[in-house]
Amino acid sequence: MNTAKQARLCGFGSIIGNLLLAAFKIFVAKLCMSSAIMADALHTLSDTVTSLVFVWGLKISQKHADHEHPFGHGRAELIATVIIGVLLALVGVEFAIDGAKRLLNHQAADYNGWAYAAMIATIIVKEGMAQWAFYIAKRGKLASLKADGMHHRSDALSSVVILIGLVFGSSFWWLDGVLSIFVALMIMYSSYEVLMSAVNPLLGEEADPELIAKITAMCHYAAGEDIEAHHFHLHSYGEHLELTFHIRLPRNMSLENAHNVAEEIQDVIRRELQIEATIHTEPKE
Repeated sequence: MNTAKQARLCGFGSIIGNLLLAAFKIFVAKLCMSSAIMADALHTLSDTVTSLVFVWGLKISQKHADHEHPFGHGRAELIATVIIGVLLALVGVEFAIDGAKRLLNHQAADYNGWAYAAMIATIIVKEGMAQWAFYIAKRGKLASLKADGMHHRSDALSSVVILIGLVFGSSFWWLDGVLSIFVALMIMYSSYEVLMSAVNPLLGEEADPELIAKITAMCHYAAGEDIEAHHFHLHSYGEHLELTFHIRLPRNMSLENAHNVAEEIQDVIRRELQIEATIHTEPKE
């Protein structure tokens, strides 16, 4: 099974798991009259939406290049990641507001054994989902799947916080509201990390120094002499990468030879690194 199919399977598995967990936690939250558990339940339910967004983004990103999108559809995966990050932020704000209202109204929760069961189940299942997502995301270099995994991880961590709070919930009426706000802050921080993982590649990032060193060595090999390569710009479209840079060649080299050198370098980069390169030639000073 290829990485794309594994990622899709992970996405659909997350959707089913999240729906079952969310239904269980909503039942427990109403039973215990707990804002923190309800916030955690809705957080899990929001994971269903983010997993749907991930599956959609993955499907679009796998489409081949066409006339309207000559560089392919790879950035659809990054757009999906941004959507996931925004949804996370909205969920966090909503939980913070709800927690503040409970504190103002002096509302307490009535925790019981069901609450413990819901939190323990969430920690185990969600951390398992996170590890699954991280494993496939690392293999396929999928930012949106990593973002989905971070969403699972934030749900597991928020459940850990609530589980700790359950021990002291009967002694402090304000604990449920405080826990709700704390969970909200954790979610909003996860949102920030998710957004940054997608926004930076969309805006454009500097090429990695190690990659530049490899390309420079390839230039020397292809041309049979030392070539000064500079002005690197790397453009990421998911799995499709476009690279532009300049090389300096001897002034007395013919236009045809300069063209042949550039073509040879482009072929080597395409073959060894799977990157499409466009090279501008200029004379040495």
